[in-house]
Amino acid sequence: MDERRDLTGDVAAMRALAHPVRLAVLELLGRDGPLTATQAGRHLAQKPGNMSWHLRILARHGFVVEAPGGRGRSRPWTLTALGHRIEADPGSDEERLAADELLATVADRGFGQLRAWLAARHSAPQAWRRAAVLSDWTLHLTAQETAELRERVHALFETFGDRLRDPGRRPPGAEPVKAMLVLHPLRLPPAP
Repeated sequence: MDERRDLTGDVAAMRALAHPVRLAVLELLGRDGPLTATQAGRHLAQKPGNMSWHLRILARHGFVVEAPGGRGRSRPWTLTALGHRIEADPGSDEERLAADELLATVADRGFGQLRAWLAARHSAPQAWRRAAVLSDWTLHLTAQETAELRERVHALFETFGDRLRDPGRRPPGAEPVKAMLVLHPLRLPPAP
């Protein structure tokens, strides 16, 4: 399994992934490991045929592959990469539009999950209420410092990537935790 797959330039893959159900499938496979279309459908309230179609599209674009041990209609699927990235400045208009669509879908999903956590957090165990955070900072950084900070945080996140590849490495009590990193200027900087 690759660490992070670079989708820059792959318009078809970006468009294929820019669907809430497909993003949910990738997240589910990362959380629970290989699953069949029927199993994934149960988790996501989707019919097996619909889930099978989404999985085939994800497979066609290299996001999932069949896992070993499948037989007949009971074929589990697994991830091909721990995560994905898109170059900040895609080349063509077509790439920009595909990237914009994918990023908007990812943001909608992530912020929806954050809103769901905020609405339900009072019923979570106290340890999780204390551990979770919604932090808002304003930092004064150059573009280079912002890129360096991004890479340092990504490197820190990646130290836990082995737990996605190998669920046996997850310590007792480990839960899937949504980690979002947003770094952007508050106003559009002038062009050099």
